[in-house]
Amino acid sequence: MAHDHHQHHDHHHHHPEIAGDRRVAVAVGVNLLLTLVQIVAGVFSGSLALIADAIHNLSDAMSLVIAFLARRIARRPADARMTFGYGRAEVVAALINYVTLVVVALWLIAEGVQRLFNPVEVEGWAVVIVAGVALVIDTVTALLVFRLSKDSMNIRAAFLHNVMDALGSIAVIVAGTLILLYDWRLVDPLVTLAIAGYILWHVSREIGPVIRVLMMGSPDSPALTDVMAMIEAEAGVVGLHHVHLWRMQEHELALEAHVVFSDVAPDALRQRLKARLADQFGIAHTMLELEQPDAACRDAAWIGH
Repeated sequence: MAHDHHQHHDHHHHHPEIAGDRRVAVAVGVNLLLTLVQIVAGVFSGSLALIADAIHNLSDAMSLVIAFLARRIARRPADARMTFGYGRAEVVAALINYVTLVVVALWLIAEGVQRLFNPVEVEGWAVVIVAGVALVIDTVTALLVFRLSKDSMNIRAAFLHNVMDALGSIAVIVAGTLILLYDWRLVDPLVTLAIAGYILWHVSREIGPVIRVLMMGSPDSPALTDVMAMIEAEAGVVGLHHVHLWRMQEHELALEAHVVFSDVAPDALRQRLKARLADQFGIAHTMLELEQPDAACRDAAWIGH
């Protein structure tokens, strides 16, 4: 019976993740098809904005592939090579995708500036029609991964690719319409530059937390000062040093600290502190080294080593 229960639990645990993988896989296929259509239409119409949007869509598809692979790798259990597990694979994937966005944006800026000085003829109707199709597909793709993006910086990076593509498609439609109505050929590179600027703005907001996790920085919440104050306020604690608070992966907090104690049973103190850290701050992975005053580290740093 115990064996059956274990299988039943695993089935329910993995079902949402498998469903999420399917959503990402569908989004990849849709983006690859859209990229092909846009490149062909962009070449025939002469629209840099449309080709730029196609290249960005290709980066979307690749970002979703990276996100998909990272989700699968992150579920591997810890082993002798990766004793902390593979959860940070998703954080690494997010960093790769944000760096890719920066490269794409810089390429768009270079091409847009060149077209400002050398504008070319653009077929407005082709731009409007294909960009309209792209807008629909980008929106559908974004909706496929929206729910997953709320709890994963990995999927959120891929999601931002699609959201920005959808907004970029709107901008391309506006540019094509203005070309049709007023023959404003400069609007094509101007829209391209606007898309690139928007990409860089979003990346600047999102890449910081990703780097912070990889650098083992302390989280914004809970505040390290609050955690340390709670430990020092515990009965029997007379000192605290060598404190480290970091994210083992996006949703798993870890704490390491040397705790100096007096007039209390060390095992009981350790258990109380671990229970309070888990209940109050959600820190489930704790490593507490308890020291008596006469054996405590000398001239130890309060934070770090």
